[in-house]
Amino acid sequence: MGYRSVFAPDAFAGRTIIVTGAGSGIGRCTAHELASLGAHVVLVGRKQEKLAKVAGELAAEGHASTQHAVDIRDEAAVRDMVAAVVQARGRIHGLVNNAGGQFPSPLSAISKKGFEAVVATNLTGGFLVAREVFNQSMTDHGGAIVNMLADAWNGMPGMGHSGAARAGMFNLTQTAAVEWAFAGVRVNAVAPGWVASSGLDTYEDPFVREMIPMLRQQVPLHRLATEAEVSGAIVFLLSDVAAFITGEVIRIDGGASCNTKAFPLSEHSNSKPYDGFHLAKGPAILDGPKEK
Repeated sequence: MGYRSVFAPDAFAGRTIIVTGAGSGIGRCTAHELASLGAHVVLVGRKQEKLAKVAGELAAEGHASTQHAVDIRDEAAVRDMVAAVVQARGRIHGLVNNAGGQFPSPLSAISKKGFEAVVATNLTGGFLVAREVFNQSMTDHGGAIVNMLADAWNGMPGMGHSGAARAGMFNLTQTAAVEWAFAGVRVNAVAPGWVASSGLDTYEDPFVREMIPMLRQQVPLHRLATEAEVSGAIVFLLSDVAAFITGEVIRIDGGASCNTKAFPLSEHSNSKPYDGFHLAKGPAILDGPKEK
């Protein structure tokens, strides 16, 4: 049993695609889907042991990969990582700018250091990776970039630092789509809402942990997304069928960003999740891989 993708098995055959934040969650899932479709995936993350584990999973299914333990906030390290990939692979066809992270806090309690750290991870780091991939490879060969946003359209109370960074990444996506179009480079983004991913288990604040199981009540589809539902949108934007799409963002939030809170949402279980990732394991805080 392997990844159950809706795309053709050889859709990315012979292509090299970098996935940042590939050691867990959406990045791990996306790496598996791309590898199952023939891509050579370059796994990038801060912790080598997490990357090695994902590489082992891929190898067990016959997929080769490359790993680079890099802090994307380190400009020199990013430059060297991209150079190493180009030297080894010759060309970078795609980039999934997925790495990120934040912590819950009201704006009044966020320190300058904390604010800057989240912006550096969710915006500046992604810019550095995209810039180096463009300058060192895509400017000559074209390619596709998918950036990671979040459901922050109406503000992001409790995570204002992340909301500010994600809004910046959206504008950066649009700007790069225009500036880099001459080279045949497409730049798009995905904006997941709440995802039933392992990342939910990392939040330690008691209030946040109490709130997580109730998130589905604010979603018109009345559940959380699976990692595969996010990965599928990313893969679509990287694929040839999206050749005339650039500067766009796909919201993967079950309609949450459309919810005005004035319209009453009905309790239901009519939205069935897509579980394409055969190794997915839902967060313990939701007591299983599916949120009904």
